[in-house]
Parts: sequence; structure tokens; C-alpha cells
Amino acid sequence: MSASRSTSPNLFQADLKTHRLQQSPLAHRIRPRTLDEFVGQDHIIGPGRLLRRAIEADQLSSLILYGPPGTGKTTLANIIANVSESYFASINAVLAGVPVLREQIQKAEERFEFHRRRTTLFVDEVHRWNKAQQDALLPHVETGSIIFIGATTENPFFEVIKPLVSRSRIFQLKPLQDQDVGALLQRALCDEERGFGRRQVTLEAEAQDHLVNIANGDARSALNALELAVLTTEPDTQGVIHVDLAIAEESIQRRAVLYDKEGDVHYDAISAFIKSVRGSDPDASLYWGTKMIHAGEDPAFLFRRLSILACEDIGLADPQAITVVDSCWNTYERIGMPEGMFPLAQAILYLATAPKSNSTLGIFEALNAVETEADHEVPTHLKDGNRDASGFGHGQGYLYPHAYENHWVKQRYLPMGLEGRVFYEPGRLGHEAQIREDVLRRREEQLAAEEEWSPFGGEHVTYSPADAGREHWLGRAGQASSASLGRIRDSIYARAQIKRHERVLVLFADNGLLLWEACRQSPEGGVWGLVSPARLPSLQNIARGLQDLDRPFLCTSLDEIDPDVRFEKIVGLDPCSDYDSTLALLQSIRDYMTENAWCIFGQRLPMAGQRVHALLPWSELGEVAGILQELEEALWSENPNPRMTWHQETLDRVVTQAGWQGNIELQTKKDQRFLERQRVQSWFAPDSALGQRLREAGMAPGDLLQIAHRFDQAVGNQTVSWKQVTALVTLKS
Repeated sequence: MSASRSTSPNLFQADLKTHRLQQSPLAHRIRPRTLDEFVGQDHIIGPGRLLRRAIEADQLSSLILYGPPGTGKTTLANIIANVSESYFASINAVLAGVPVLREQIQKAEERFEFHRRRTTLFVDEVHRWNKAQQDALLPHVETGSIIFIGATTENPFFEVIKPLVSRSRIFQLKPLQDQDVGALLQRALCDEERGFGRRQVTLEAEAQDHLVNIANGDARSALNALELAVLTTEPDTQGVIHVDLAIAEESIQRRAVLYDKEGDVHYDAISAFIKSVRGSDPDASLYWGTKMIHAGEDPAFLFRRLSILACEDIGLADPQAITVVDSCWNTYERIGMPEGMFPLAQAILYLATAPKSNSTLGIFEALNAVETEADHEVPTHLKDGNRDASGFGHGQGYLYPHAYENHWVKQRYLPMGLEGRVFYEPGRLGHEAQIREDVLRRREEQLAAEEEWSPFGGEHVTYSPADAGREHWLGRAGQASSASLGRIRDSIYARAQIKRHERVLVLFADNGLLLWEACRQSPEGGVWGLVSPARLPSLQNIARGLQDLDRPFLCTSLDEIDPDVRFEKIVGLDPCSDYDSTLALLQSIRDYMTENAWCIFGQRLPMAGQRVHALLPWSELGEVAGILQELEEALWSENPNPRMTWHQETLDRVVTQAGWQGNIELQTKKDQRFLERQRVQSWFAPDSALGQRLREAGMAPGDLLQIAHRFDQAVGNQTVSWKQVTALVTLKS
């Protein structure tokens, strides 16, 4: 009897669970149970991706899954439950409050205390909880008593409290591709256990295409429509249920427009609308504007944005733009909807096709000067002369423009200390192009006349504040090489445009400059670094400061990389050694790249960089200038280090020979460098390379000292411009 009493409830519960599953919607029954069954979202759970590695290794930390409905957030949480050794608990934020949360946390703590088993708590629609409810999670996430997994359709950076976001990884799920939704429909038709595999159902290609198209990347919507179509369609005489286009259209009649006036989609849609109008694309402007109106947006909101656009992005290029928007807005207010769509469309099209100028942004430049710079006194000749003209000379010297030809006269209007400052830069389109010439001409005349002007009479105080930044600048100039490396790094990553989920390979990552930046830019993907054996231990030691899943994979050979891993981006700095090795490298990396992947690297070209002889004008060197130039160039061309002898022509040749269609962009920059006197003198020392060449050319020791003295006087202990040329190479697979 005791055995019967102990097993009967379990049998009853199992039978009830099976019955509930059979009666549940198709979208719930057909949920994938493993990562291999999961469809789509390859950007976060594809081979080698961080989230997949974490799930397979059961090393999950707290995370938040963010994406629109029907993209697999809850499904992914259930898969984690199936593979994790931790206890999995699930609650819905719509139905559960703090009491339920406290109950789950208490059970989790007991589970850990008595059984040493951690608990993974999945909170669906976590954005529904208010701040106090979300705060209740924090202490337990902090101590690790629970592993928190949240799912939300809203941007977690806005809808989830910052402390919880900072303790969680954010993974964004995207709408499924059409082929992914189609694959799920076919799986539902074939699955005998959870789908319609035991029924005879045929889904015509046109019907499937319609379901996929209208679902708009929402798998749940497509599966619900398929279920409705199958269950409401009578089988034919052969027992076959035919789902054709007409039935599919009845089952899912309108595309779901995901829109929330206070959520991400609202801000993304208005951003797309503004950028389309600014970009002069009338078709896209109408599309995004219509989508917002169709989703229930207030047309007055669009008119407000159009008013701002008319001033910010069109301005004086078409001064009538703001008038047109205001007129269309007034017309809409009088006639209402649906006819109000016509004036709205007219305003959108007028701005989208108008010439563009953002010169009105000059007001913020002026505001910045007012807020951040020293207060400047009004010039005496511009002051009010009605009160203090006799005592202080206010207004004296003012030139009345209307008394001069064309109603204009050269005269200072900016205060002392701001002479020559430019806040307004006239555009080159539309009406502004017509006034541009006058504005620039008058400005040039103003600047040319500056030297002729002297402070007008009256109050005048002179002072000379100490330049607090001078010593700091001189010290910083000595570190210009570090600054230039940072600039090259930024240029490489600006062209690479690495996405958070991409896999990145860093070539020759010995100095770590590109390696750690890749780790920051690809937190959801993965970073691999090719390093020399000598530098491997030190880089591994630095990487130990990161969490296991954040660490880059360091290898000393490309052969050490998992053959299943392919990279979306490959970056590098100075990967070119000798010609043959560089050719072999460029030929081999193609095997490690995905389709449409990019390889971007920077190669510094000392052969095109600064020369010592160019620091002084030829007129100061006389006949020595040509000799000095010839000898210095000879030293560079004979450089035994192959890394120092690259130039654009050899880069072009090796890229072409390796089979790439490459783009090579030369970036020429002039750093400010502080040249110590000892360094300048060392250039012309008798035992230096250049000094020896000059002596071999017949230069007497006294002449050599004279040249060294001339350079010392000109640039010794001085900050000079130092030319550096970098080739930025972009290769696309």
C-alpha cells in the first residue's frame, strides 16, 4: 500500500503533464529542446560563440535575453534548463511579485545549503517588474546563490535597473530569417510526437510563403497561424488536409507591426525616419513615417520632428522649409485624419527633397565658447554710448554700416581673444550657396584687417596669464609615438566596424594594443590572438585578470585554431615582415574567414615618413641640403630590416599576388615630438651612420660640427612636427 501511495501521485502527475502538453498550443509543443534543434540566432549561439560555449560547458553567469516576440528567448532558457546541472526555476513577471520571488530565493538557498546545488532562476518579461521588485534580486545575484536569466522585449539598458544590468551579460536576439521560420513550419508538419506528423497535411508553397512573410520573423505567429489553418480545415475524401493560399490568408490576415510608443521600436523607427529625411531619401522617409502612423503614432509627434529637421538639417539651404512644415501642420490641424495624411506627406517630401545644411549647429559652438572659455568684455566701440560716452568713451569708434557702400564696413564685432573664431560655416547648397560667397568674402576681409585694428579707447586692461598647459604639453609631446599607435588602432577599428557577436582574429598581437580592444568590442563573440612564443606567457598572465569566458584564445600558430571556427573580422598592426612570409600569410588567412568577412590591418611605412634633412628649410642648409638628402635616403633604402622597407608599391604587389582585391589607403599624420638636444646631436656624431656617410662624402669634421650646431639651434629641445605614414589595408573575402 505504501508503494502504491508513493507512486500513484507521480503517475497521475506524469499523465497530467502529458495531457497538458497535448492540449497546449503548437508553438509551445514544438519548442526546440536542444541547441542542435534551435533555429536561427547564429550570431550568439553559433559554433565558437560565447553563449554556446557557456551553455555547453555549464558555466553560465547571470544573463538577459533581449529581443522581439517569437525569436526564441523562452525556448533558449528551456534548453539551458535541459542541459544545466543546476536546478531550474521559472516565473513570469506578469503573474509573480515579490512574495513569489522570495519563496523561490528561499528554496534556492536551502537547495544550496543542504545539497550544494545552485539554482538558475528564469524571469520571463522581467521588464514588467518595477524597480523595487528588480532590486529584490540583486543581493542573491551578487552572492551567486542564484543564476539569473531574464527575458525581455524592451531594451534592458532602459527597462532593467542598472545594477542588475551591470551584473548580467546582455544577448540580443533578432527576428528570425524567412528560411528559419519556414524550417520550423516544416518541422511542425513532420513531427509525429509534438506536431502534425500523424495527420496528412499538405502546405502549399504559396501558403507557406504567405505565413512566413506575414509572421515577420515571429516564429510563434507563424506556428499559431499554421495550427489554426490545420484545425479549421476539413480533410478531403482521402483524409488529407490541404492548406492553400486562401486558407493561409484567413489564418493570418495582417502583418504584426511591433511598436511601442515608449519602447525601443518607437525610438528606432523615429531615428530611421529622421535619418532618411536627412539623407534625402523620400521613399524611405514616407515608409518610416507611414509605419509610425499605421502603428498608432500621433501625427503631431512627426510634425514636431519635421519642424526640428527643417531648422537643424536644412536651415538656410532652404529658409522656406520651416514655413512649409508650419503651414502643413496648421492644415492638418484643421482637416484631421485621414485627409491629414496629405499635408503630412507634403511636409515629409518637401524636407526629404530639399537641399541640406546643418550650419545652424554653429549656435552650439558659440554656446560652448560662452560656457567654457573666459568671459570676454564687449569691445568699447560696441558698448551703449547713451550713458557712458563722455566718461568712458563707450560707443566711440563705431562705424555705422548703412553709411557705407553695400551697407557694410570692416569692423570688429567679436571680443578681444576671439578674433578670427568661426562659428558659422555656410553650406554649399540651395539658398545658402548664394550667400556663402558674401559671407566668406567679408570674413576674409575682416581677418585681413585685424592687424590694422588697435584697441579702441576707454577701459582697457592688459594681462598675461601663465600657460598652465605648456609644461604638460612638452612632456606629452615626448610620448607622441604612443599617441600615434592609439590613432592607428582607432583607424583600424573604425574601418573594421566590429559587431558585439563577431569572432575576431588579431594578427601579431604581441603588444596587446589591438587584442584587448577586440575583447572590448566583441563581448558576445570571441577573440583569438596570434602571438609569438616569447610573448605568450606575459599575455596569458594579463588575460588571467579576465573571467574565463572573456579571455582571448592565444595561439602561436594559425594551425592551433579550431578548424570549425571562422572569423568575421581579422585585424592586425604591422603584419608585414619579409615579402615571402607576408605573401604566405595573406594567402593562408582566407581559409580562416567567413563569407563576406573583412581583414583590416595597418602597416607603418617608415620609407615614406619623416626625414632629418626635412626639418630645416633648404635655404638654411645651402649646398649641403642635397648631399644630406641623398645620403639619408640611401641609408633608408639599404636598411637590413625588411619591416622598415615597405612602401605602397610593394604592398600593392603582395596583395595582388596573394589573390586579394584590396583597398590601400595612406594615412599621413604629423605628430608633435619633442627633440632632446642630445638626440639631435647624435644624428651627426662622427660614429653615427649618417655622420660616417657625410665623412665618406668628403665633409671635414669642422663642417660636420657646424651642421650639427645648425640643427641643434633650430630644433634642439624643441617641439616639431614629425611625419608618419601608415597604410591602412582593407581586404574583403
